[in-house]
Amino acid sequence: MTVHTPAPKGAALAADYLPGFGAHHVTEAVSGALPEGQNSPQRPPFGLYAEQLSGTAFTAPRHENRRSWLYRLRPSAGHSPYRPFPQGLVRSGPFDEAPADPNRLRWDPIAIPAASQDFVEGLATVAGNGDPAQGQGCAVHLYLANRSMSERVFYNADGELLIVPQEGALRLATEFGALALSPGEIAVVPRGVKFRVELLGGPARGYVCENYGALFRLPELGPIGSNGLANARDFLAPAAAFEDLERTTEVVQKFQGRLWSSSIDHSPLDVAAWHGTLYPYKYDLSRFNVIGTVSFDHPDPSIFTVLTSPSDTPGVANADFVIFPPRWMVAEHSFRPPWFHRNLMSELMGLITGAYDAKQGGFAPGGISLHNCMSAHGPDVASWRTASEAELKPHKIDNTLAFMIESRWVFRATRWAMERPELQTDYDACWDGFAKGGSRDQP
Repeated sequence: MTVHTPAPKGAALAADYLPGFGAHHVTEAVSGALPEGQNSPQRPPFGLYAEQLSGTAFTAPRHENRRSWLYRLRPSAGHSPYRPFPQGLVRSGPFDEAPADPNRLRWDPIAIPAASQDFVEGLATVAGNGDPAQGQGCAVHLYLANRSMSERVFYNADGELLIVPQEGALRLATEFGALALSPGEIAVVPRGVKFRVELLGGPARGYVCENYGALFRLPELGPIGSNGLANARDFLAPAAAFEDLERTTEVVQKFQGRLWSSSIDHSPLDVAAWHGTLYPYKYDLSRFNVIGTVSFDHPDPSIFTVLTSPSDTPGVANADFVIFPPRWMVAEHSFRPPWFHRNLMSELMGLITGAYDAKQGGFAPGGISLHNCMSAHGPDVASWRTASEAELKPHKIDNTLAFMIESRWVFRATRWAMERPELQTDYDACWDGFAKGGSRDQP
């Protein structure tokens, strides 16, 4: 049997990816490794082991059912008992170590420490809501890594992971194959999927949304029609690729909020073929088809939704992943940046590159802001004045990429985040200095 082992460095080729969101993919690293006509034959090809990975209940409706069949060198069941792994700065719901704070919060970028740490060791929870035990809510973490994971893999039994690089390219070596990931792209790793994070060219920093609730999916388009926003064809799953390595590997998992560790005598990334609807995937955010006004007024930010995790209340998300990418602004007679508002939903924002159009200062790439339910917010004084006085000709917002995790649940910041020196104690001051209205001349 010929063994295909993914290259340890470098970007994956287009041929290593399978396009389509929610598609049923079929892929094998070795010709003939997939059984024909059934999922679990008495003797799978090449002596492989057939194993199903279920991301939803067996009886979930067909259009929501997510599962894949994996054909691997050894079954996943062969491992030693799990034992507690140092918790570090990872926290999970219920988030109760610090009281819910009604104040608007913002953090400067947090530097990558000099001390050696990989992706798992460099995870730090900023805020979260809900509880993985209840299957609702989400957590937002930072990863601050300066070393590739070596002889270690990680998986999360509490939820799927949406990874948003901000600095430094990554390679995600997974059970399903490899994903190359750079700032400006995102990846989603399903619950239970083992993966290793390798750094491609230096230290790495980014954000992780851990989704405890319903799986991320594309939002409904409604009156927009059948095209627009994130197109299904632009999502990429990895083609099958596997490792046949006889070496001790540590397996770290997150289970019910705690980290646990086991060891096995081989690499668990040993899937020679797979097929199904549950798999890791990546998406290039530059391919997002921005929809906006061509007449007047700034549209609601929901028009920028890339992925959504619905809740049991129609139209009210457990978690939305929303982006603010480069785009043209052409609205007539309108205040073009995001307006002042108070929102039922809670909003946690990050900045990947450039500047955010509603904040001229104080919000830097790698930073975070948090505006919880009914917190009044909007453009700062400088941004408001610039937009109020600007000549309303077509204008391209360029060299920027911000994102927002919006949730029906209030985010509670962790004690670590609230005690960081990067927490801006003067954030409220950006709204100081607005003149009293009602006395100015009618425009």
